[in-house]
Amino acid sequence: MIQKERIKALNKKEVKKGAYVLYWMQASQRTEYNHALEYAIIRANELRQPVVVFFGMTDTFPEANERHYTFMLEGLKEAKQSLVKRGIQMVLLHESPERGAVQLAKKASLVVVDRGYLRIQKEWRNDVANKIDCPLIQVESDVVVPVEETSHKEEYAAATIRPKIHKKLNHFLIPLKQHNPVVDSFSLHFNSFDVEDIGKAISKLQIDRSAKKVNSFQGGTKEALRHLELFLEGKLDRFPELRNDPTLDFLSHMSPYLHFGQISPLFIALKAFETKSPGTEAFLEELIIRRELSMNFVFYNEGYDSYEAIPEWARK
Repeated sequence: MIQKERIKALNKKEVKKGAYVLYWMQASQRTEYNHALEYAIIRANELRQPVVVFFGMTDTFPEANERHYTFMLEGLKEAKQSLVKRGIQMVLLHESPERGAVQLAKKASLVVVDRGYLRIQKEWRNDVANKIDCPLIQVESDVVVPVEETSHKEEYAAATIRPKIHKKLNHFLIPLKQHNPVVDSFSLHFNSFDVEDIGKAISKLQIDRSAKKVNSFQGGTKEALRHLELFLEGKLDRFPELRNDPTLDFLSHMSPYLHFGQISPLFIALKAFETKSPGTEAFLEELIIRRELSMNFVFYNEGYDSYEAIPEWARK
């Protein structure tokens, strides 16, 4: 089930008679537990049309470097392979996401996009919403409780946001069903940026190369699931008392995978609940309350990345 609160129309255009439904993947870079992807498939099946997934790669994402791009491309390569198994073609373009989305929307009946909170992500979505002549539907899949459902204002502490999230948790903490398209998209022809050879793909990007890739972490949902399993089975019980000890490794290592949308926070939360571990409450405090407090801050504070946004006590 995809709750209606996760779905928001970003423009008021009518569905047109196109060749496919386009899912513009950007923040939720995965095929599992992706509400935006599932919504696109549901709408495409209603229209008896195929689904095309698009990802746009800009060379200039703020503060990103070769290490980030390598991790991201490892995940996108896996996502592309996973989509093929479900009859869905993925098109990667080496250009700014909003330009690629506008280009591919010309033949789309409607466009679905996942949600991003940063200024640049909101600007991309607004730009596309204004330029395309079909609907742009945003579907939230990277927080457990959508930000506006939690609060209509900036929250200043975990103590103020916690009861508001807890009040809505049961409504949103439910599994997501996977759907398959009734029409595959393999007969459609697109040019696509090749990510089969990650090293070769990286060499074609005009990016900051100051930080090279690391071997200790590899991108992708499979790796995220492997780390999650190790954490839930061997570390979660003692997470509350040992998480802050830098000489031990009792962390989940979910942060990079959550950052790139390669794993769903909802999926992680449901798996943690299944364990009945004494460490679950402390872990979910970090995964849901603290993480979604940061989403609230970025969403409601226009100057979130400025010195002015720092609290008075910290400036002192």
